[in-house]
Amino acid sequence: MAKIRAVIDTDPGIDDAVAILYALSSPAFEVLGLTTVAGNIGIATTTRNAGGLLALMGRSDVPLVAGAAAPLARNGYDASEIHGNDGLGGVVLPAPLVPALQGAVEWLAALLLREPAGSIDVLALGPMTNIARLVQEHPGAAARIGRLIAMGGVIHEAGNVGPRAEFNIAADPEAGEIVLRAGLPMWLIPLDATRQVRADAPYLANLDATGRPAAKATAKLVQAYFESTTVAGALATSRPLHDPCVMLLAENPALFGCEPMGLSVDLSAGREAGTLSPDHAAPPVQVALRVDGAGALTLLATHLGNGAR
Repeated sequence: MAKIRAVIDTDPGIDDAVAILYALSSPAFEVLGLTTVAGNIGIATTTRNAGGLLALMGRSDVPLVAGAAAPLARNGYDASEIHGNDGLGGVVLPAPLVPALQGAVEWLAALLLREPAGSIDVLALGPMTNIARLVQEHPGAAARIGRLIAMGGVIHEAGNVGPRAEFNIAADPEAGEIVLRAGLPMWLIPLDATRQVRADAPYLANLDATGRPAAKATAKLVQAYFESTTVAGALATSRPLHDPCVMLLAENPALFGCEPMGLSVDLSAGREAGTLSPDHAAPPVQVALRVDGAGALTLLATHLGNGAR
């Protein structure tokens, strides 16, 4: 089978890190580069973390390119209470093997224009600032994206940074609105689906027992998630794996149930900022509202546990 040729746009971040480790472990993917954005924590930290993940997997061949240091039009969020001051909950990664390049938007535009149209997917794990700038500044390149698969938003459930707002969209609502209006071949995975893919302690123990670097690192990262989350005063016993769902949908769309929807983004300054609402005037995107949670966890563990030593 042909590999999924993909650029990962990311702000690692614990669950971003798991998603990246999965893509680097799965034989389904050819990762062409990582582009970073300041979402969960500042751009210097997200870029260093992305470089550390590449180093852990021995992938100095994968370009790492720093991107947007701030949202398009407002201040960003600080997610250190969830991801820690280092973005990874204290999990230590190797030092990056090579320095990061600069100019993610220009680098991505050049790649898309150089390669056959439709041959490269963009897997977006954080705020969509880089993608929005690509749409605005290089529309011809953006139109050559094969699939844009993004984790973001919430449709029917409660939000995680506001009553109905999810972090990735709320961190840069203007970027989200630009991308959702761009008419790209887009799949959006909201909290409605990602909350159905949950890792618990036995799952992490099984990952750790494989002895594989990607699996062992994933177990440590998700354990750090547990230690930052309480439910009714007690430490959480499971955590949703939001961003890995992007890779899982890219590799096996049959795991997800998608519906076409036109969506608009609340651009206000209050706690509703980033809220998604149905909009029949907007171009439809495929929104994943259902997922085979057990099947998703099995696929995730299979490739993390079989990845390169």
